[in-house]
Amino acid sequence: MSATDLADVEYVVHSLAQTAVDREKEFGDLDAVVGDGDLGYSLARGFEKVLADWDSFKRDDVATFLQQIALAISSRIGGTSGPLWGTAFLRASAAAKTIDAIDGAAVVAMLRGATDGIKARGNADLGDKTLLDALIPATDELERQLQAGASPEECRAEFAKKTRECADATSSLQAKRGRASYSGERSIGSPDAGAVAVAIIVEGIVADWP
Repeated sequence: MSATDLADVEYVVHSLAQTAVDREKEFGDLDAVVGDGDLGYSLARGFEKVLADWDSFKRDDVATFLQQIALAISSRIGGTSGPLWGTAFLRASAAAKTIDAIDGAAVVAMLRGATDGIKARGNADLGDKTLLDALIPATDELERQLQAGASPEECRAEFAKKTRECADATSSLQAKRGRASYSGERSIGSPDAGAVAVAIIVEGIVADWP
């Protein structure tokens, strides 16, 4: 696995972490509409730990690096966010262990690992009004773009576009998981905070791609 592969993964994780910290209030406000409002706080606390420990993470390979991130997040984030995001990074790490190079297919495999982990840990699936409703269709779209021979730039752009479209579309769903599910039908009409947060994170990653 090349140094470029690791550098790309480092960029993605650092961008994600920085966005989570910088947009803490916005993510919290989104979550407060029908949830308990702690999403912004939880993500910011976990990912500021990632940023603080950044130079100490082992970088033997992508799998090891992602495992270190998972441990940092899990040790810091409370509530439901910690286990879910920690599991996502652990599953992505496991997928990376079977990969020789971080190409488009590898990214899809790591994303599939992450979403499968979130499904299992959160007992959630498509249609439950969670971040999965943005991330799974976006991963499907990325795979379609790769199979169609799209360039890396086109793949990233379409992935971000689909993530945003699907995050916004969660407004029509009724929440079935998390604190928002207590709101019942009142959760219809507002997008899922986790899905929107993922869209914002992905848009930032793509916009500033080195």
